[in-house]
Amino acid sequence: MRIALAQILSTPDPAHNLGLIEDGTRQAEEEGADLVVFPEASMCCFGVSLGPIAEPLDGPWAERVRAIAADSAITVVAGMFTPADDGRVFNTLIATGNGVEASYDKIHLYDAFGFAESRTVAPGTKPVSITVDGVTVGLATCYDLRFPGLFQELASSGASVIVVPASWGAGPGKREQWDLLVRARALDSTAFVVACDQADPATAGRDPGSAPTGIGASLAAGPLGAVVDQIGAEPGLLVADLDIEQVHQARRTVPVLANRRF
Repeated sequence: MRIALAQILSTPDPAHNLGLIEDGTRQAEEEGADLVVFPEASMCCFGVSLGPIAEPLDGPWAERVRAIAADSAITVVAGMFTPADDGRVFNTLIATGNGVEASYDKIHLYDAFGFAESRTVAPGTKPVSITVDGVTVGLATCYDLRFPGLFQELASSGASVIVVPASWGAGPGKREQWDLLVRARALDSTAFVVACDQADPATAGRDPGSAPTGIGASLAAGPLGAVVDQIGAEPGLLVADLDIEQVHQARRTVPVLANRRF
């Protein structure tokens, strides 16, 4: 399976960000990718009011993502915001294209490091997987990385690959935690974990502010925790070839899913 991670730098303008998604999808298609993953908050960067930005999954922003995916004939996963019934929004992944149509609402909200995502974002309730060219792909988002149970649940339900769009908060030790958590979740699930972060705003001369706006360093980790490939802090496209047979071999060698008791 060939997967592309489009490490973009979203702005507060959803229309501008659609252009980034179109460009990234076109590049991924040219690279022969089966799946292209964009970061959390691809629709609109954090640090602005999300309520006025949110749209339903049948709204114009999501419909444009569907059209982009259809034009390229590959599957696109991207972060957006959809309205919740209580006045908050959901932090949603849309997955669309090449026979896929699904969405995932982020389960674990980022109420940590002085940030309170739950003030404006409602939590999702159920894990979601999709099938891309016969491969089961689990969906997770950013802070979900700190909760191994979700990754083991996705793997136990058949996922060989788990994609993690993110907008990782900067700060002391956060880059080290990012690398460690992606690799640890790959080990927990004996799956490929492919994490696509927002690029670091500083690489474009933008002030990141206090919101979690990304540090870059998108990476793919193999089912035994090794780094398959990783890019730097600036916007870019990472293309990785994933040998799904490695997942089967890892699960025979280190059967943590079969052996776990809790």
